[in-house]
Amino acid sequence: MKKRSQLLIVAITSALAFGLGVSASQQTEPESNFANDVIDLGMVVSDIDKSLTFYKDVLGFQEVPGFKVPGQFAVDSGLANKLELDVHVLVLGTGEKATKLKLMQFKKSPGARVDNTFIHSSYGYRYLTLSVKDVNAAVARAEKHGAKPIAKCPVPLPEGFPAGLALANYRDPDGNLIELVGPWKQ
Repeated sequence: MKKRSQLLIVAITSALAFGLGVSASQQTEPESNFANDVIDLGMVVSDIDKSLTFYKDVLGFQEVPGFKVPGQFAVDSGLANKLELDVHVLVLGTGEKATKLKLMQFKKSPGARVDNTFIHSSYGYRYLTLSVKDVNAAVARAEKHGAKPIAKCPVPLPEGFPAGLALANYRDPDGNLIELVGPWKQ
């Protein structure tokens, strides 16, 4: 009888543990308020042609159809002061999860340059990080199109980061820092 009681306790405990495990696995993360977990970044540039060449040729973005924003909508939404926006859309990847970089230039009302010497020189978004499959190939592509790395790049990531990864930094035509990170062979 004692052995039967023990088996019954083991069976009940196992069933309870299994039930708790199933219950825990059925729980989901709280629902997000975001329709998409990828962000798009809008960037005002001083020369749209130079910037498009850099982002497409040096970095490998693909251009997809862009769009225009009427001047009055720009005023009503607080984007611009009666200036129409002609937005060029560049993507990394395909589908809904593709990163989008939206470039625009305002020839009639150019913006002021910020100090891009270092990432701590000005407030705001300071750099883009692009994860690449092969830093050597990304650097070769950049060099082929005349881009020069900043400082001693590529450099291996410091201790505490995954081994075999390196970082290569470049500047776009407006001086914005672009970080390429991925596997690297010295």
